[in-house]
Amino acid sequence: MIKELRDATSAGVLDCREALEATDGDFEEAVAYLREKGMSEAAKKSDSAASEGIIEAYIHHGSQVGVMLELNCETDFVARTDDFELLAHNLALHIAFAAPDYMTRDAVPEDVIEAEKEIYRKRALEEGKPEEIVERIVEGRMDKFFEQTCLLEQPFIKNEDKTIEDLLNESITAFGENVVVGQFVRYEVGE
Repeated sequence: MIKELRDATSAGVLDCREALEATDGDFEEAVAYLREKGMSEAAKKSDSAASEGIIEAYIHHGSQVGVMLELNCETDFVARTDDFELLAHNLALHIAFAAPDYMTRDAVPEDVIEAEKEIYRKRALEEGKPEEIVERIVEGRMDKFFEQTCLLEQPFIKNEDKTIEDLLNESITAFGENVVVGQFVRYEVGE
C-alpha cells in the first residue's frame, strides 16, 4: 500500500507509511492526510526566499505559440533536478494552452475587474434575474473569470482535479523548499 500511495501522491516513503498508520490503512483517508500535511508544509515554506531557479522556453509545434517562464526555488541543487525541470516544462506547456493573463486575482487591474463586473451585472439583469440576487450572480461569474484568467487558479491541463496552485504546493512538499512562478510571458502569432 505504501508504494501505491507513493505513486498516487508523490510523497516520500516515510510520509506514506506515517499516513497509512495514522488512518488505520484507509487509502483515501491517507491521501487526504498527505494532502493536508503538504498544504501546511507549503504554507510554512511560502515565506522562504526563492532566489534560485530556471528559465523555461517552450515553443508549441507549428511555431504559433511560445512561452517563457521563470520558475524559482530556494537552492540551485533543486533547480538542477530533472523533476524541477519537468515541472517548469509542464507549467510552460500549461501556459501555452490555457493562456492566462495574470498570475493571481490580486494582479488583475481594478479597472478590468470593474469592467467585467459591469458586463456580468448587465447580462444578469437582461436575463431577467431579480435585483436582489444579481450581486451573487456577478460574484459567481467573477470567480469563473479569475479561474480562466489567473494562472494559479486555473485547473492544470494534465490533471484538472488540481489547480496550478495545488501543483506548486505539492511541489513544495516534494522538493522540501519553496517553489514559485516568478513571471511568465506568452506570445502568439498575430496578437
